[in-house]
Amino acid sequence: MSNEPSGSQGSELDPKLSAMLAYLLGIIGGIVFYSISKDSFVKFHAMQSIFYFIAVAVFYVIFWVLGFIIPFLFFLTWLVGLAITAVWIILMVKAYGGERFKLPVIGDMAEKYAK
Repeated sequence: MSNEPSGSQGSELDPKLSAMLAYLLGIIGGIVFYSISKDSFVKFHAMQSIFYFIAVAVFYVIFWVLGFIIPFLFFLTWLVGLAITAVWIILMVKAYGGERFKLPVIGDMAEKYAK
């Protein structure tokens, strides 16, 4: 089985574009593309998008709460936010390039559900 996305058929979006949009549109995009796609490449990226944005949301909630106790964490949250944005951009570029780029832990979980 190849890591390359299968070709699009009929009126469906290109799998690489669908995978990129799953990241661009956040958790909602992941849910939509996971639901409508039959392509395992798109399903993988859609599920990884869902897991990624859930992890990001959990991170922000934890750091927001802890930021009231330790004010320095508000600043740290801003810096980590830049890293989160950079990873998000990398995920979109890799998906549009046709690569099945796996994040640690999240990628393995997404792969399980992409079949």
